[in-house]
Parts: sequence; structure tokens; C-alpha cells
Amino acid sequence: MIKDVASLNNVLKTANTNEWIKSAEIEGDKSFELDLGHISEPKNRSFSEMLSNSILEVNNLQKEADKAIQNLVTGRTKNIDETMLAVEKADIAFRSMTQIRSKVIEAYKEIMRMQL
Repeated sequence: MIKDVASLNNVLKTANTNEWIKSAEIEGDKSFELDLGHISEPKNRSFSEMLSNSILEVNNLQKEADKAIQNLVTGRTKNIDETMLAVEKADIAFRSMTQIRSKVIEAYKEIMRMQL
């Protein structure tokens, strides 16, 4: 279970993401790739840039899941496994984002309670 950013990084470091991403590709769609490089190699970006990029990535995963569902329903693809994988990937990313958001809000509230 992912409880914080450190445990998320541990999961991502131990997982073979290249194999996982290859297995998650939708037929003929090469845009369904997740760039996890920024997690292990932080760049000189501000917190707000990192946050907005993460939100955009989660949004893209949600769009890809919607596209996969649409392709399955319209008959463009018949592989339900790929569709379910795209949906689960988007769900996990969204849940992780909401957990991180909750932790950031808790930290902010704790900082506001501190006396200087």
C-alpha cells in the first residue's frame, strides 16, 4: 500500500516500468506511455510546476482510459484486458494524487498551527 511519496518512489524503483508500460499499450496507440523519469530524477522545478505536471499526467491517464473504453464499446478493439489495465492505471494514479493532496493539506495545516 502506498502511504506517502517515499513508499511510492520505492514501488516505482522496484517495478520494471518499461515492461509494464509495454504491456499497457493500446493497439496502435503509442501515446499511451507514462514518463516516470521525473520522479526518480528531480529537476530544478518549483513545487507548483511539479504539482501541475502531475495533475496533467493524471488527467492524460484519465483521457486514455476513456479512449480505451470508447474503443472497446465501439468495437475498434476487442481486448478487454488492455481496456481494464488503462482504467486501473488511471484509477491508481488518481487515488495516489488524492492521497498526496491530503498529505499536503495536513502538512499545511500543521505548519499553520506552529507558533513562531
